[in-house]
This record gives sequence, structure tokens and C-alpha cells, in this order.
Amino acid sequence: MSASQNNDKLRSDVMKSGPDRAPARAMLYATGLDEAAVRKPLVAVVHTWSNISPCNLNLRELAEHVAEGVRAAGGTPVEFNTIAVTDGIAMGTPGMRASLISREVITDSIELAVDGHSLDAMVVLCGCDKTIPAAAMALARLNIPGVALYGGSIDHGTLDGKSITIQQVFEAVGAHGAGKIDDARLHEVESRACPGAGACGGQFTANTMSMMLMTLGLSPLGFNDVAATDPHKLEVARRCGGIVMENLRRNLRPRDLLSSATFRNAARVANATAGSTNAVLHLLAIAGEAQVPLSLEDFEAASKTTPVIADLMPGGKYTAVEMTAAGGLTQVLRELRAAKLIEDTPTVTGKSLFEEIDAAAPAPADQQVVVPVARAFKPRGGYSILYGNLATEGCVLKLAGKGRLKFSGPARVFESEEDTFKAVQAGAIRAGDVVVIRNEGPAGGPGMREMLAVTAALVGRGLGDDVALITDGRFSGATHGFMVGHIAPEAAKGGGIGLLRDGDMIVIDGERRVIETDADLDARRKSWVAPEPKVKRGILAKYAKSAGSASRGAVMEI
Repeated sequence: MSASQNNDKLRSDVMKSGPDRAPARAMLYATGLDEAAVRKPLVAVVHTWSNISPCNLNLRELAEHVAEGVRAAGGTPVEFNTIAVTDGIAMGTPGMRASLISREVITDSIELAVDGHSLDAMVVLCGCDKTIPAAAMALARLNIPGVALYGGSIDHGTLDGKSITIQQVFEAVGAHGAGKIDDARLHEVESRACPGAGACGGQFTANTMSMMLMTLGLSPLGFNDVAATDPHKLEVARRCGGIVMENLRRNLRPRDLLSSATFRNAARVANATAGSTNAVLHLLAIAGEAQVPLSLEDFEAASKTTPVIADLMPGGKYTAVEMTAAGGLTQVLRELRAAKLIEDTPTVTGKSLFEEIDAAAPAPADQQVVVPVARAFKPRGGYSILYGNLATEGCVLKLAGKGRLKFSGPARVFESEEDTFKAVQAGAIRAGDVVVIRNEGPAGGPGMREMLAVTAALVGRGLGDDVALITDGRFSGATHGFMVGHIAPEAAKGGGIGLLRDGDMIVIDGERRVIETDADLDARRKSWVAPEPKVKRGILAKYAKSAGSASRGAVMEI
């Protein structure tokens, strides 16, 4: 018996069935639905469409095809739009404070829209960085049959015969500030990097998290690999509409898929692809919604035992579109399975992860993007978890492209990203410095901004391998170099980073998993006074008051 025939089991009946629900039905009829459509399962099609950037530009069109798939499978689609904050545009501005907070707002808004109308199932379409974890968080929180679909990567631009992405634009800003390129060259780079719709094209946060959705089983394997402008993306969207209806009929729910094993797999994939350190923050948040135990130490275990086997930007050569042509996430999973580094887990299609791998087409024999574990590009994953008197709750070291594990030097302390960027552009940072950016944490920022403008400027000035940077803020997935982020406790909460002074010697040791200073922080803590909140009203102030530690995902804690 189909869900459309078995109405007594529909969640939406509480809103639409019986004589006393006539007013609700009257309003539904006014939207163009007939009685037959109202009787069917009501399926939310939620997306983060916006025309402010390419990242979410195709989602409204994809929503139409998801809706077609829902109708063809016996359901009635109900469309909602929620917000997006585009990191590539907000980066380096006060607006970047809204980015991480938008993850919470998107999750909450999906909950309110879907629960507020007692809908039966949902498909969530997402594009840029925070919309992707928000989709997963909402699916886990609501735990009704659901599917997530990433709108797809942007194609790469081309300059001087080489692939370029938004990463090269940020780095060109640093090169321009150092006098290495002129205005005309900067304009040429910015004009070539982003040729159309889709999220940033390297293994930055969006593409890292799109892989996380597939590895967690919340998106069908291979669907998120399809680029935004690939005509096949429309058929993929339509199929998601059919899959969500199948899951409604068999009552397959997101928490049926999410377990410790799925999160272990996800952590390994993030490392094997040298993905964004934001994966740590977001997977912790998703696991919290799914009520699956997960800690920073789980990421350390994954990093130590998982080599980098994908040659992807920002540290490598290739973009997401080139990765897809090489077999996509499936090829990464094949190699990890061959090395017994991942476990078989359920997925949203009803098939197991290994069944989906076996059913996928083989990768081209001549592809060079993904290699076997035995020929890994680096022996361990792209980050390490450190502790010490500067991070008693932990932090994330993004390992340098050359595999460097140690750095020590004098602190250059800055109270904000803007102050640091000015110093970099003025040539005030020297090789050997440890740049400290504090008061940019979840509460202190507020919003835990990403530091791509600073890190890219350092690379553009030729200092990428010669300085370290530590912060209680975050890094973009496009960041590369010797960087430590997510320092907890943050400065605004009395963490050690808030007690540093210029010239203090800092030691960062990935082998010993230590970040520390020999300065007498305990003596300084006696006179420490919490800084005044930067924002005192609105959503930023609300988040600052309730933001939890980065070591727990920086979610709003009640």
C-alpha cells in the first residue's frame, strides 16, 4: 500500500484531515492544489536559492525538477526558500560574522517551516559553505524521511593555460599588495576565475562538505559530484524527488543512516582529500543533532591513519570538476575500501555504501587525481588536533602543503582580522613570525570568521611557508600554509590565546600534538578582564550569548 493511500500514517494529516481542518484545506486550495493533491503526502522542497552569488544560483531550477520527481512518485511538493550568506563575498568584511551563524539560522528555519506545517518528508537543496551542514543538521534534527542535494561545483576558470578558482583571486590580492602584479593583471584574474553557477571549485568547504553528505549517506553517492552547469544535474534532482518518496514509504529516516561508523568514514574522507578544516566543526554539529557521540579525538585518529590520496586545490593541482571526471568521491572511497580504511554503512538510496561503490562506473584508467593508498601524496591527513596552554580544549592544525609538522617563533598579536590584513599588506609581517588573530571566536567575533583574506595575502606575498598563523577564528577551505584555527577556549572566554603578548615564544608541534608558550599565562590571567561584547543587539548578540565552544561545533547551546 502506498503512502498516498495509507493516509492514517501521514504526518501531515494533523494539519489537513478531518472536518475541523477545512480552513487549512481552503488555504491549500488557494495555492492551486486540488483535493487529490492535498490528500497525498506533502513533501517539503527547501532550498537556499539566491542570486547574490554563483553558489546557490541554480537551486530554484533544481527545485522544480525535484518537485517533478515528487509528483511522479505520488507526492505533493511544497516549496520553501531560506537564506544563504556567501563566504566568498563576505570574506574579510564585518559581514563574515554572519556566515557561521547562518548555519544555525538555516537549520532553525527549515525546522520551523517543515514542523510548522507538519510535512511528511523533505528534500533540502544546498549550495555554499554553511547551507550544506545546515541541510544535514536539519535532516538529523527533524528525523523525517529526507534527502540532501548539493547544487554542484562551479567550473574552473582558465588563465595562462591553467585552471584557476576563487583561491587564486584572493592570492592575487596579496601579490598586488606586494607590488608583484599590477591593476590590469589583478583584473584579469578576477575576471577569469568564476565562469558561472556553482560553489567554489577547489576542495574548499563546499566541496568538502558535499562529500561529507554523500559519505554520511544523506545524499546519494555521485549525485553531489555532478557540477552545477552539467545538464545531468536536472535529472539528478528529479531522482531525489523519487528517492524521498521511496523513503517515506519504507519509513527510512536520517538517523537510521547516521552512526559512529558513518562519522568515522566522513572524517577519513575529509583527510584523504585534504579537505577543509571546517569539516571538523560541521561534523561535530551534525553529530550533535543526530545524537551520535563524536569528539575532536575522533578526527585525530582519522588523520593519523588516513593518507592524502586526492591531488586537489588548495594544496594540490585539480579542481572539483576535474575530480568528478576522475571518478569523484566514489574513486576515493574505492581506494579507502581497498586499504580497509572505511566501513560499510547504510545510505539514503536503501543500498549500502559498498553496494553503491560496486554499482558505480569505473574511473578512467588514465586519471591522475586520485591514487591508491600505497602511492599517497602525503602519509597522513590534512590536519591534526593539538592541545596545550594556548588551547586546553583543543584546536585544529592545518598541515602545511610541504608536510611541515613543527613551527616556533615570536608572537605578533592582533585583535582582529582587519588589523592583521593591514599589517600583512603593509609588509609588517616577517618570516619566522607566529601571527596571532584573537577575539574572532564564536562568541568573541562574534561568528568565528574565516581568515582567508589574511592567509591568501600571506601566500601572495610569498610568506605562505615561512610564517605560522593561529586564531580562535576559522579558516576557509581555500587556505593553505601552517595554520592553527578553532582554538578553544577562545580569547573572549578567557582562553590562553587572549593572554599572549607580542614577542612571546610560541611552539606548534604536530608530532607531539602541542601548542604552547613559555609565557606565564597564569600570572596574566589574574588581571584578565573579559572584553566588552562587540555587538549588543540582533542575531549576532543572541549567538554570542549562546555560542558553544568550537571543540563542540560552535553550535548555539541552550
